[in-house]
Amino acid sequence: MFKHLLVPVDGSDLSKKSLKKVAELAKADGAAVTLVYVSDPLPPMIYSDSTMGYGVSQKEHKTACDAYAKDVFKKAVTQLGAGIEVKTMHISNSALSEGILAGAKRAKADVIVMASHKRTGIKSILLGSETHEVIVHSKLPVLVLG
Repeated sequence: MFKHLLVPVDGSDLSKKSLKKVAELAKADGAAVTLVYVSDPLPPMIYSDSTMGYGVSQKEHKTACDAYAKDVFKKAVTQLGAGIEVKTMHISNSALSEGILAGAKRAKADVIVMASHKRTGIKSILLGSETHEVIVHSKLPVLVLG
């Protein structure tokens, strides 16, 4: 059915749970998987216990994001198991959904496979949904795992 799955990962429990289903899909279709991690390019302001804050340099932030992405990818590849062609992609974008869509385009994926928190009602309005944003703006099919 699909030959190239783009799978956003972030190291969360929800992301980890979805990888089992992704592995089943990839093996069933003989599909390749590209894992994408999106990080914010702007370093955050870190505050100590006092009222004085200190900044994190752009270089330190990039180094930390790269290290975290590498760790997330390593764990995700292990969870996917053997027999699946896996590529990784770390994208810097302040808008998560835009980063995911850019990753799908760059990887030439034919489907985006995402997990969802399944928020409804007021929670979905207040907390928003990156999955919803990807669905609305994607030109590719988006498979939502629950």
